[in-house]
Formats: sequence, C-alpha cells, structure tokens
Amino acid sequence: MLDAGIKEQLKAYMDKLQQPIELVAAYDDGDKSQELKQLLEELEPMSDKISLRTEEATDVRRPSFAINRIGTDIGVRFAGIPMGHEFTSLVLALLQVGGHPSKAAQEVIEQVQELDGSFEFETYFSLSCQNCPDVVQALNLMSVLNPNIKHTAIDGALFQDEVEQREVMAVPSVYLNGESWGQGRMTLEEIVARLDTKSDEKEAEKINQKDTFEVLVVGGGPAGASAAIYASRKGISTGIAAERFGGQVADTMGIENLISVPYTEGPKLVGAMEQHVKEYDVDIMNMQRAEKLIPAAKPGMPHEIRLANGGSLKARTLVLSTGARWRQIGVPGEEEYRNKGVAYCPHCDGPLFKGKRVSVIGGGNSGVEAAIDLAGIVGHVTLIEFGAEMRADDVLQKKLRSLKNVEIITSGQTTEITGENGKVSGLNYKDRNTGEEHHVALEGVFIQIGLVPNTEWLKGDIELSQHGEIVVNDRNETSIPGVFAAGDATTVPYKQIVISMGEGSKAALSAFDFLIRNSVEDDEEQAA
Repeated sequence: MLDAGIKEQLKAYMDKLQQPIELVAAYDDGDKSQELKQLLEELEPMSDKISLRTEEATDVRRPSFAINRIGTDIGVRFAGIPMGHEFTSLVLALLQVGGHPSKAAQEVIEQVQELDGSFEFETYFSLSCQNCPDVVQALNLMSVLNPNIKHTAIDGALFQDEVEQREVMAVPSVYLNGESWGQGRMTLEEIVARLDTKSDEKEAEKINQKDTFEVLVVGGGPAGASAAIYASRKGISTGIAAERFGGQVADTMGIENLISVPYTEGPKLVGAMEQHVKEYDVDIMNMQRAEKLIPAAKPGMPHEIRLANGGSLKARTLVLSTGARWRQIGVPGEEEYRNKGVAYCPHCDGPLFKGKRVSVIGGGNSGVEAAIDLAGIVGHVTLIEFGAEMRADDVLQKKLRSLKNVEIITSGQTTEITGENGKVSGLNYKDRNTGEEHHVALEGVFIQIGLVPNTEWLKGDIELSQHGEIVVNDRNETSIPGVFAAGDATTVPYKQIVISMGEGSKAALSAFDFLIRNSVEDDEEQAA
C-alpha cells in the first residue's frame, strides 16, 4: 500500500518513538478493511516499539483502529484509512502517542492539560479536505495531553449511514459528547479557547500589557505575512494580530500561479508563511479579531486597535491586511441551510455529496473549477451563471462542457434555496432573458461568486470604496497618516496571492519610511 520511499521516511520517523504503542484494529469483511489491514501490517515492523492486534469489542466502528500507549489510557482512534490529506495526521498520532513531544506552544499545552471535565470528541472528515487535518491533529494532540479527552476521527465518505443519520453536510464536523459542537477549520488554540471559559479574559490581560509596536500588522494572510517580515527585517518592533493565520489561503486547494512554485496547496503555503514569519522577531498574536480603530491624535503618535476579547494594542504605524471572505448570494434559505447543503468549499464538502445532485452558483474560474471537481464525485452538477456567458478561462470552460453529468445555465438569477426536514432540497432561479421561474431539485448548493472585504469594522474611521475596500494610493497609504493597507481588503485590482505578497512588502516599507520621517523625538516635542 505504501511505496518504498514512503516506507523509508516513515521508518526514520518511527525511530523517534519513546514509548511502546499498540495498534488495535477492528475489521469487517469489506475491501476497505483489507486495505486497512495491509496498511497496519506495513506499519508494525517499522519499529520494535509498535505492536498490532485485532479488536475484540463489538461496539466499535469497522474498519477502524486505535493507537494506544501501552500501560496507559492515552490513545486516539481513526475510523477509516487516514491517507490523502490525513496521512500526516496518522504520522503525528503515531509519534505523539509514542511520546514524541509536540511543537505546540508550552502555554497552550499547559492550558490543555488543565482542562477539567470529560470530553468525547468525534470529527467527520473527508480525505480531500485541506482544512480537516488541522482539526483532527489538534484533537488528537489534546487526547494525548489530557486523559480526560478522547477523540475519534471518522472518514465521512466511508461511514455514509452515520453521515446521513447525523445530517453531516460539511467537513470538518465536530461532535462533543454526542452533540454537534463545531464545523469548519479550527486551530488547536481556537478549540482550547472554546473549552476554557476564561481564555478571553486571560488573553486580553496579556495583550494589554504589551508595549507600543512600531509596526502592527492586522491580518495574517499573504499580505500580512509579507508586511511582518519586511518590517521586522528593518529592526523595528513588529507585531501581527490575526483572526487566523493564513486567512483565505488556508481554504484554497491547488495553487499553480505562485511564481517559482509550480504547485502547492493552501495549508502547506500557510505553514510555510508562518514558519518564515517566525524566523524573525515578530510577536504573532493569533485568534485576535479587530473591532475598532482609534486613529492617532497626531502623525507619529500611537494608533489603537481594540480587539473583540477586550484587549487593546497600540502602534505608531499600522498595516491593515484583513483580507476577504466568500461572498454570499443573499437569498432566502442561504443562511438557514448553511452547512446543511449550502457550502462554499467543494474540496472539503464534495465527498459528502457522492452520487447526489448539486448546483454550483458562479461561472468564474472558481465556480467552473468547483463544477469540474464535483462532477467526478457527485451524480449531477447544475452550474448557474448570472451573466449571459461564463467568465472562466477558455481552457476551463472547454473541460466543463466535455463532462456528461454537467448542465450549464447562463442568465440565471438564483432567487431562493429551498429545503425540507432541515436540509437543502433544491433551488429556484429566474431566467433573466424571459423572466420565467424554474426549480431545480438537488441536495447541495456550492456558492462560488467571489469575495467581500473584511472591513466592516473600519466604517466611519477610514476611507472605503463603494465596495467596502480600503482606499490606498501607490504607496499603500490610507486616508489616515501612519495607517497603511495591503491585499484583498484594498482597492488594488486583481486579488491574487502573489500581488498581496508584493503589496504587503510595499506597505511595510512605506510604514518604515513614515517612522523615519516622524521620529520619536518629534512626537515628544509635539506632546510637550
């Protein structure tokens, strides 16, 4: 099942095991059990600290397996075969159950260990979901650190009966003690913060004690990461406050237009960006949502950013790089059936609609790419484009038209997403040429109509365009002296990763130039 190269790499990793571990397998008569059996039999001889036996209990999912630290109640369980995006989750689980230390921050590790209560987590994932490993790996680590926490990662495509029964229509979907607890990408820090009821208070207190930064970057996407690196390289005190590091890129699957990198994936690029930022003296403050900008009284004096948790950060210059999020179509049923058939990530949630009927709203590159990907999984795809023609590149349109289970509707205005029994049952659209109303029966709607900037919190304090973008000039200056902006949240055209990176570096250089021209001595004289 594993090729020779992978086996050699795995064997090297398994040399890092410090504690004996046991693989406990539960099989049935299906083909997937045979695949799992082959995988586990290939893993066992990779270390003398690994043993393998068959599960005797009858109340476990099959095929599944547990990784247990012998002589303890520490362990994790996978229901399914963790390949694809989850292969890294498997390797980390083997290492961590085997006593290899985590790279998580010590304060977060201690926070997990101090959690009080009994936590039984279940996570439904798909092997094509790039966001699922973050959740699976975080909960696996938590179950290793705290014996009161248990976690089972479940391949939703393999356990369709459970998915149907629990009406799981988006991954990752997390259940806690049998109840739905969360959906979507979550970091270790985010999960712990939800469980630790005093985490906001403690984090705000810690943030309020920080000194004034010379440059504070708000947002952790490509523009923010680039700005933080360029600012720190100038030797000035730099901080980065982000709701989640990586931003929209973390939800992106294939990236093929980042110059010098022929192909990568969003989570991999986010990891590389974060590691690069950590090479410099940058204070990274994750899970921090900005709520209010208080501009400086005079140029060169500190600006203030108030955060959702009650904390407050001050900086002599700011780089706003809050990015954008998926645009909603704003029709009845969209919010009601979100994660109950309404989805925004075809790579993540597509496998949950295997053999079913779905629609893709949007005929740009993202919409057509989504329809092509989904056509290989679902029973039928109906693509609805508002305009008279699709806007995607010709090569993508040609590929889409070659697929037999795809219907393309142009000049179609989606007017409502309908549902029954708490989940999507179809959608209504109007033919914009004739005015005629139509209904399409289906189980899933994937919305791919572009992005909206995350700038609502800035209204009234800084100049925004009619589309809500931060207005910037060629030096990334905003309407407030000492406040700069970069990336998808700004008026700069063409929302691309490589452009955001360039804009972030330019904004940081402009901020440094501003600091030179508005020295601390000048500030003190102005205040005197």
